[in-house]
Amino acid sequence: MSVYNAPLNDMRFILTDVFKAHEFWQNNDNLSHVDMETVDMILEEMAKLSKNVLLPINRSGDEEGATFQGDGVVTTPEGFKEAYNQYAESGWVGLGGNPEYGGQGFPKMVTMLTEEMIFTTNQSFALYPNLTVGATLCLNAAASEEQKKTYLEKMYSGEWSGTMCLTEPHAGTDLGIIKTKAEPNGDGSFDISGTKIFITGGEHDLTENIIHLVLAKTPDAPAGSKGISLFVVPKFLVNEDGSLGERNTLAAGSIEHKMGIKASATCVMNFDNAKGWLVGAENTGLSSMFIMMNYERVTMGLQGLGGSELAYQNAALYAVDRAQGRSDTQFQSPEKPADAIVHHADVRRMLLNAKVNSEASRCFAMYVAKQLDAEKFSTDPEAAQIAAARVALLTPVAKAFLTDKALEATIDCQQVFGGHGYVREWGMEQIVRDTRIAQIYEGANGIQALDLLGRKVARNDGKYVTNFLGEIRDYIDSMQADHGIKQATLGAADTVEELTKTVLANISTRKNEINGCAVDYMHAFGYLCYSYMFAMMVEAADGKEGEFYTNKAKLADYFVGRVLPRIDAHAQMVQAGSDPMMNFDLDYFNVAVS
Repeated sequence: MSVYNAPLNDMRFILTDVFKAHEFWQNNDNLSHVDMETVDMILEEMAKLSKNVLLPINRSGDEEGATFQGDGVVTTPEGFKEAYNQYAESGWVGLGGNPEYGGQGFPKMVTMLTEEMIFTTNQSFALYPNLTVGATLCLNAAASEEQKKTYLEKMYSGEWSGTMCLTEPHAGTDLGIIKTKAEPNGDGSFDISGTKIFITGGEHDLTENIIHLVLAKTPDAPAGSKGISLFVVPKFLVNEDGSLGERNTLAAGSIEHKMGIKASATCVMNFDNAKGWLVGAENTGLSSMFIMMNYERVTMGLQGLGGSELAYQNAALYAVDRAQGRSDTQFQSPEKPADAIVHHADVRRMLLNAKVNSEASRCFAMYVAKQLDAEKFSTDPEAAQIAAARVALLTPVAKAFLTDKALEATIDCQQVFGGHGYVREWGMEQIVRDTRIAQIYEGANGIQALDLLGRKVARNDGKYVTNFLGEIRDYIDSMQADHGIKQATLGAADTVEELTKTVLANISTRKNEINGCAVDYMHAFGYLCYSYMFAMMVEAADGKEGEFYTNKAKLADYFVGRVLPRIDAHAQMVQAGSDPMMNFDLDYFNVAVS
């Protein structure tokens, strides 16, 4: 079985030393109720639950998987219901929820750390409460007061769960062509009919009710995404007194058989004139759903971080124990026939690649979480607006870059194990399989790159990027620490600035410029973000005594020398443009089928 110890010291360092969370909370009237003593207790308790309850059922859950029993019945693996009950009864689902409806009101800067821990120890399990949290965010932002009172308290308590029903068999990225229909009944309700696929937690045995948020089109809706409305469609109808009524006419038609996250029920959901109620105004469904997408996409970055962290911890433990060959410098264990593989430079390369990713990912996720909290809770409209712009720019990076780098990290750590990494009993192949999905769902990473370069950069002529680069340069200028990360970060900022100018200059004459360059631009941008995070960590550790702080500077050294140079390769690929991929005739891709 995999091992895990929550990196609480690293979490506290990011929260307190780097981002000075206590000052941030105390200077905000809407967050002044949050104190570090309570937060520390929260982190300690989640560390225990994730290690002692969720990790032990991670591998068994993968082996058993969620099961479709027929007639729309789906069961979760052994131990999942008991673990979920413990999770819900301890109040974890509503940790960041609105206190007016039973939530605890903690900011994203806190909940992101608890989410990291559950994604580290059990990615399949984490998705059940995570989708509920996403649904509550949407309802809290867009639903009527009556709907909030009906659903939020039960969802925060974990008695009811939630889903997001967007994708259809023919409509994934292009939601404007969905076919699900919503026919008004004249009494405020609608009959919802259609099929949704890839619905996480669409059916299961963990909660007594499941609240589906469904995108559909009313009869006179305009074409495309402007005609999408959002509906709340419960599995069981809710009576006026809050009790459960009759079963709604919706059901799971099947579950997917997947590469990973096998204990998470990914359902085909069929809605057959199911009763639903409009959330927000008609034809505003997509904007309502995207209210919570910034949070969810950052959370997907945390899923990647979780896979990277678990892989690193187990690979490091293995590397210290596994003896093969002799060190290049001298015998490290002369009394033994071989030295531990951790003494080999190439093994350290793989371990440090993963460690760089975990620490930079955690810091970057916290940075974005702080912006989300500033946007949501700030009493200063201008500060909220600045934070919103930063969130818009960085959310696709938090989702796509963090998960791309996380898969690389899990594969590096699997490689540390050699052949043992490829067999099931060591647990590494499951981490790779589970982490892979984070690059695909909640908007595939290529789409995130297009969002970054197309919407967040090109559409406003690079203003978001210019402002962000200004912040980075101002920070570097103010640093007291004497470290190579300063010049390296300034160089990375110059590279991204030049790339931005190049793309903006070319898009008028190169029709495929954005589509062809988006992924490489996003990766170059991501390495700049990581460099900025390492600069923050080096500055926060500067002057503090102890190996913990010294190692922050050492890891930054490794990042500058062995990881950040990748930005130059991505920059060259952006400079090459899209012509090398678009110069082929269509016939080149026609594969003959005999």
